[in-house]
Amino acid sequence: MREALLKHPRLISLEGGEGAGKTSAIAAIRELLQSRGHEVVLTREPGGTPLAERIRELLLSSHEEPLAPETELLLMFASRSQHVREVIRPALQRGAYVVTDRFTDSSYAYQSDGRGLDRALVEELERRVVGLKPGLTLLLDLDVREGRARTSGRDLWPDRIESEQDDFFERVREGFRKRALAEPERFRVIDAGQPPAAVGAAVHGAVTSWLEANP
Repeated sequence: MREALLKHPRLISLEGGEGAGKTSAIAAIRELLQSRGHEVVLTREPGGTPLAERIRELLLSSHEEPLAPETELLLMFASRSQHVREVIRPALQRGAYVVTDRFTDSSYAYQSDGRGLDRALVEELERRVVGLKPGLTLLLDLDVREGRARTSGRDLWPDRIESEQDDFFERVREGFRKRALAEPERFRVIDAGQPPAAVGAAVHGAVTSWLEANP
């Protein structure tokens, strides 16, 4: 029997490439939801719990030996499994909204499209290990070169994934865009190349429309 994915209306994810502005968008979503009297839990991936944050360090740090794509994928899902069990499900069960900086769509984009791993493997892990899908996903879409320019100098030492070449991030961007096209009822694509005020207004409008459609 195949495990079913539960699409939860109070689980909202933010996706996008490097420098897309997810942090500012998440803050705007929290303000909007709290203004309507909702409890809001902000979290991130990889990470979100003490153990998952330790896995994050493994994923993002440089190593003496190359990290195999399959190892990267399995570590991502190990972190996500802990995150869902310890943070996301309990918050949803008590009626809170959960807003997460990345979720399983990132594994499709980074590990499948970016690294070339079999999409079926990601799908199987999503069903068996996660079991949840966001009700709403905002994709902050940004030209790779512009995103790289925004992040240049932000960190003195870019992490292992930030150090990848542009062609990797082009594949990741295309992976996100393909997922948005395949699931238009869940995704809202926002042009992150606009001025910050315009991006914020688009995020506010997308979430407001979602709340009105899913009271």
